[in-house]
Formats: sequence, C-alpha cells, structure tokens
Amino acid sequence: MESLKEGLRKWRSVLIVISVMILVSPFFAWASEVVGYAEPLENAAEHLGAMEHEYAIISGIIPDYTIPGANPYASTIVAGIVGCLIVLGLCMVIGKALGGK
Repeated sequence: MESLKEGLRKWRSVLIVISVMILVSPFFAWASEVVGYAEPLENAAEHLGAMEHEYAIISGIIPDYTIPGANPYASTIVAGIVGCLIVLGLCMVIGKALGGK
C-alpha cells in the first residue's frame, strides 16, 4: 500500500496536467469552430485535389474526435481521455521494453 502511495505521489503533477488538458479541450473545440480552423494537411489536400481520391482503410477509433450522436463538447472530453490513455499505455509499454523502471 505504501508503494502505491509513493507511486501516486511521483505521478501527481503529471496526472494533474493531463486532467487539466482534458478539461480545457472542449474550449479549444469551441474556439476552433468560432475561428473556422481546419487541419492544414486537409487544406493542402483539398487545394491539390487529392480529396477527390480519398478513401479510408480504417475510420479510426473516434473519427473526427467526436462520438456520433453525442454532444460535441462531451465527445471532445471522451476523445481526450481515450487519446491520453492510448499514449500513456504506449509509452509505458515502450518504457518497459527499453528496460525502464
């Protein structure tokens, strides 16, 4: 039990930063709609006509960072949580493979 407390104490600041990032993600989704932001790579593809030949092999875990039929802001939070968990999991697996503690 003591090692669990020590582990949580060690990761506390990281978990706080991740939590704050997840909580503010709906603001950035809203702000991107307000300013009309679009992904630069998609803009370049449209400009070059590459979008006419577009097809998806895999649609993704959460396509366009939303869950179909759900509130777009709540979907952003869920997408943030899922994304953070995936990245955290991959980093932990890579760390273990490289011999980290």
